[in-house]
Order: sequence, then structure tokens, then C-alpha cells
Amino acid sequence: MDKNFHLEVLTPHRKFYEGDVEEIIVTITTGQIGILKGHIPMTAAIGTGTLQIKEDGQWREAFISGGFMEVKRDSVTILSSAVEWPEEIDIARAQAAKERAEEKLRQKRSKQEHLLAEAALKRALMRLNIASKYQNM
Repeated sequence: MDKNFHLEVLTPHRKFYEGDVEEIIVTITTGQIGILKGHIPMTAAIGTGTLQIKEDGQWREAFISGGFMEVKRDSVTILSSAVEWPEEIDIARAQAAKERAEEKLRQKRSKQEHLLAEAALKRALMRLNIASKYQNM
């Protein structure tokens, strides 16, 4: 019995991934969720975190932030604002984004600006975390 399902991951700029996979684990706004073939159909909002893909018995991990996921019994489609493999992450850019967000958090700003700075800091820290696992920093 085939345990694979079709995964397609799209961003506004490219088709990030398309292929048959055994399992995925993705960060959604309420935590992480694992998906196998035959999962109950659902939709979920993507959070800031990781997308882990198991293909041919091997796991790959990527940064993911924002968007939506549609799960069907034999396929998953993810539409995301940003998805990057670790080797695609620009460490200097992520570090600069982290520093900008930290500076904004130190300033007395509106509640909305504070929340936006917190979200930017979370994205930058997640990128740096993933890159540090796979790149020589």
C-alpha cells in the first residue's frame, strides 16, 4: 500500500516544492501538526516556524512563515508568504532584521507597531535558528 501523498508548496515568488512525500510536520498558528496520507480534510493558518518534509525516508527542514494549508486525503497544498531551505537563508540579512526588530521593541511605540516588531523578531530568530543547524555560522 502506497503511503505517499502529493505535496505542493507555493509562495508569491515561486513553486517552493512539489512531489510525493511520506509525511510533513508544519507549524500552524496553534502549534505544530503532522500530516500523513489519509489525514482528515482540513484547512489551517500557517504560523512562523518550520516545515519538515519526509521523502524517501529522509527528513528535510525549511523555514516557513504565514499563509494557509489545505489538507485532503491524498494531497496537501500550502500557500505561504515565505518558505526557505536553510542554505537559502541569508544570515547577514536575518541578523540585520533581528537587530532592527529589537531596536523597534526598545522604542516606545503603539501597540500595533510593537506587535509587528515582535512578529519580525520571531521570523528573524527562526531563520537564524534553522540556518545555524545547517550552515556554518
